[in-house]
Amino acid sequence: MPLKRAALTKGNNMKANYRRVPADFAPEARFEVQPVPPALLRAVQAAQFEQLKNQLLRERLEAVPDPELSRDVNLAAGEAAALAWVTPYPLLVFPVLFTEKAETALARAAKQEQVCQSSRELLAM
Repeated sequence: MPLKRAALTKGNNMKANYRRVPADFAPEARFEVQPVPPALLRAVQAAQFEQLKNQLLRERLEAVPDPELSRDVNLAAGEAAALAWVTPYPLLVFPVLFTEKAETALARAAKQEQVCQSSRELLAM
């Protein structure tokens, strides 16, 4: 019961103390829109991106011991390139993304080989 009385009292006091506050708005804010990079700049960036992709892919393929895994690494490079290209800074994003994708692809291939090997052992019994 005391809660209802407090709520009623509070509401009544609020109405008694009500006064209008004049609104004063600041002048309209303006900002500049930055233009999209010109086609020439994007073409230069695409060439640099392709060079970076080829360099990192070549280094990764040299480190892969099994030539059959090169397909997985190539697919990882393509996926990473596609994802990185749609970001504002593809040259910065691609190396990290490619490393993650390549490691994931190699781990998946190793797990698949392990499953195949254990399946062969089970079938041999």
